[in-house]
Amino acid sequence: MKKQIFKPISISLISLLLISVSCKKEETEPTTPSTNEYSIPNTYTFTNSENQSTVSYSGQTDRLNQLREMVTYMKSGNNTPISAQQLKDMFDNTNDNGNGHFSFTSTKQLKNKCFQLDVQKFEDYMDSIEVASNDYAQTASNGQAGTLTTTTSSTYLFNKSGMEPLQFIEKGLMGAVFMNQALNVYFGTDKMSADNSTIVDAVNGKHYTALEHHWDEAFGYFGVDIDFPTSIPNDFWGKYTNNLNTILNSNAIMMDNFIKGRAAISAGVISDANTAITTIQNTWEDISANTAIKYLNDAVSSFGTDDARYLHVMSEAYAFAWNLRYIPSEVRNVTQAELTSIMDLFGDNFWELSLVDINAIKTALDAKY
Repeated sequence: MKKQIFKPISISLISLLLISVSCKKEETEPTTPSTNEYSIPNTYTFTNSENQSTVSYSGQTDRLNQLREMVTYMKSGNNTPISAQQLKDMFDNTNDNGNGHFSFTSTKQLKNKCFQLDVQKFEDYMDSIEVASNDYAQTASNGQAGTLTTTTSSTYLFNKSGMEPLQFIEKGLMGAVFMNQALNVYFGTDKMSADNSTIVDAVNGKHYTALEHHWDEAFGYFGVDIDFPTSIPNDFWGKYTNNLNTILNSNAIMMDNFIKGRAAISAGVISDANTAITTIQNTWEDISANTAIKYLNDAVSSFGTDDARYLHVMSEAYAFAWNLRYIPSEVRNVTQAELTSIMDLFGDNFWELSLVDINAIKTALDAKY
């Protein structure tokens, strides 16, 4: 597999309109390895000849749980001031417990797994949400941070530019940590060149090879149960994969290829694992891009009638568009320059966008897709 060249690139977004979507790439279709060479289970369950599990991704589970608890804390900013320093302590897991703010203890952290060029950006967002939360009792308006409530009674906290920092942090870290680590690090050449013949440490319960373990860690960042989509999570990438399943067949494509790739590695058929990687990368791009487009459509429908809803979905659209920068450049549908150009159309103040501006973003995407 080609080495994943990790460069700083600009933000982006993609895709087809939610209602009329066609397949972006041939590679996004499910791929079936040579089943006569090895068996493929129905769930992400792999055992050795002694029926001992060979799957392990506890570190990824810890990081998903850390972000969940950060999100819970950030939501409290809707009705009370919150602390940027507390969020930063949780981000780098100070003292292995978020400096006392996590409900569990772990040596893992989000900050050291975040795309390093973007760490400061996320800490700036943490400063922004603190500032906004100090005005939680104010009605948000252009130039004024505060809260707004939708016509369906959902309340959100916005900064003075009509942007929702919570979305930038939560959805952004889904890209800068979860997506980036899975697609660029664990599916990168270094990790995928690891030893696949020696069991790591059976005496201490590590019944897997280094290569099997790296694949498991990529799967852990996808954030779903071993029987997905029978069980569907209510957050992170599993949620949005399922949201788009009717138009992308994304549930089956993602889960089947994670399972098939792992089975191929255990059987030593690395070419099949490489094929699965490409399919997962392409489909993950489709999921992020189509989610951004879905929220842009929501922004159009709520523009001028429900400010809270409009600003909320624009923030989500921006965050999922931003996440496209973490798709490996060799499989991504747009160039770095095109990503920069598209994201510039979002501007820096959502209050000052017009329907013409929003439709210009969609037109730019249509020109590519």
